[in-house]
Parts: sequence; structure tokens; C-alpha cells
Amino acid sequence: MTTQAGDDVELPGATPVAPRSPTGRLALFYRQVVGELRKVVYPSRDELVRYTVIVLVFVVVMISYVSLVDYGLQALVLRVFT
Repeated sequence: MTTQAGDDVELPGATPVAPRSPTGRLALFYRQVVGELRKVVYPSRDELVRYTVIVLVFVVVMISYVSLVDYGLQALVLRVFT
């Protein structure tokens, strides 16, 4: 008999469960996903706008930094090799 990874893990206080069919495992997975999604706390509109602005500002700063470094290295290489 072959076992899959995680089949031999027993949780304390858990009752043993008979092996399920692939359809039963898929249904259990779906129920667990839905249960976890109900626990998610979504950001408010103000938080979403604030976080979006923060990310965009950070991206612009990083693009500027990388562009300046690239320009500086380009100028250095042109001086050395020309």
C-alpha cells in the first residue's frame, strides 16, 4: 500500500477518518477554502487607496533610483572605453 505525503499525520484530539474518494477530498477542500475565505478581512476603500498610492510612490522612487544608477554606469563605461 502506498501513502501520500501527509497521510500519516495525526492531529491531537482528532478522530480518525476513513480514506475518502477523490470527489470527497475535492469537496472537503472546497469547503475548507470557502471557510478560510470567510475569515478574510478586506480593506476599506480608504485603506485600499492609501496602500495603492504608497505602492505607486515606491515604484516611482525605485524606477528613478535604478534609472540614475543605470545612467551613471553608462556614463562611466563610455568614459572608460572611448
